[in-house]
Amino acid sequence: MGKNETEEIKEMGQLELNKDGKKIHLLSIIGEIEGHEVLSQNSKTTKYEHVLPKLAQIEDDEEIKGVLVIINTMGGDVEAGLAIAEMIASLSKPTVSLVLGGSHSIGGPIAVSAQYSFIVPTGTMVIHPVRMNGTVIGAPQTYDYFKQMQDRIISFIATHSNISENRLEKLMMNTGMMTKDLGTNLVGKETVDEGIINEVGGIKDAVKKLRSMI
Repeated sequence: MGKNETEEIKEMGQLELNKDGKKIHLLSIIGEIEGHEVLSQNSKTTKYEHVLPKLAQIEDDEEIKGVLVIINTMGGDVEAGLAIAEMIASLSKPTVSLVLGGSHSIGGPIAVSAQYSFIVPTGTMVIHPVRMNGTVIGAPQTYDYFKQMQDRIISFIATHSNISENRLEKLMMNTGMMTKDLGTNLVGKETVDEGIINEVGGIKDAVKKLRSMI
């Protein structure tokens, strides 16, 4: 492994896998998805300003034949997460995602943005309404903005998976599972049963599927 590859893993959690001339780019979405505000240095983050240019480079690189997206995120900035999801979904190369640990909140759209998705048996997805930090103005316009943002998330997930918008909204607004909160926690096979993720599996399955798509 060369120095450049080692630095890419250290700085951005990225690596290229090469077998029989079929190069796969491994993209990691780890920790909190960072948007326009810089988070604490003590936090594990995925910076969208790193990921978006890399995805553009992948699209333009003829040697890269596919992309494997590894996900373990608590969520984060909605706009940044949707931007990453839209970029992955618009790639012309085969893409496969694998949820390890969790793909919560805005991690959901990223998980389904790939052409085929896997989740490990113990992997989780927390589906909940849009939340906002900081000062919130108590006005109808604020509610409308929240609803518009939430509708964008629902529409993206429903478009890129097999769950309906109505069912997804019901999971988001569930009051019976989380104490003092709305939403639904899905584990492993439950995400497949709901039509969000395609299949339960691990890294072996994800790599095998991606190579078959190339």
